[in-house]
Amino acid sequence: MKIALLGYGRMGKEIEKIALQRRHEIVLKVSGEESYDISVADVAIDFSIPSAAYQNITNCFQNKVPVISGTTGWLEKYDDAIAVCKEHSGSFIYASNFSLGVNIFFELNKHLSKMMNALEDYKVSMEEIHHTKKLDAPSGTAITLAEGIIENSSKEKWQLETENSSVQQDEIPIVAKRIPDVPGTHVINYDSEVDSIEIKHTAHSRKGFALGAVVAAEWLIGKTGVYTMKDVLNIG
Repeated sequence: MKIALLGYGRMGKEIEKIALQRRHEIVLKVSGEESYDISVADVAIDFSIPSAAYQNITNCFQNKVPVISGTTGWLEKYDDAIAVCKEHSGSFIYASNFSLGVNIFFELNKHLSKMMNALEDYKVSMEEIHHTKKLDAPSGTAITLAEGIIENSSKEKWQLETENSSVQQDEIPIVAKRIPDVPGTHVINYDSEVDSIEIKHTAHSRKGFALGAVVAAEWLIGKTGVYTMKDVLNIG
């Protein structure tokens, strides 16, 4: 499989290692917003920057190259990208987190929120911890987890906790911490006067994110349409 890496930062380099271990070929590395020929690739993996992601993704659609993207911060254009995908019969997977374990965690979170919804004594809260170089807060993964709770409970929105924030009853409070050299930790807590229930995912390295991205790229080859990691893992 010939892979184009659209974005060659820390994640791009980790994906390259995994791809080579799995006997794939890296035929293109794009570090910024420069021009490139995507047609040399069988599939593209986009971990770029928000300002480049939409152009990268739609360029793949227009050239019939399947693409997966883990870039966050561009999703206001997601619906536009899907329209281009359909127009060109493209192939696409977007995920806020490609880790296989995190995607199992997403489904566990949804099931737990359904069970807890009828138990009014329990108050839900979230915490996410990442390295200090991660600028966005809360993380895309935390937002996906919050959306999973909202879909299956009476909560209507999430709220990033700050010193001056005031969380309403229909909101999910999210605490975001930035600590050096932490790849990513996400905790969902249901707390009552008598006990607490907690589920937690801890990433030990970026390798899990990279492996999931390459597995998704392998799965997408030969398919047409818009998919998710649930499709890749055949879960949910």
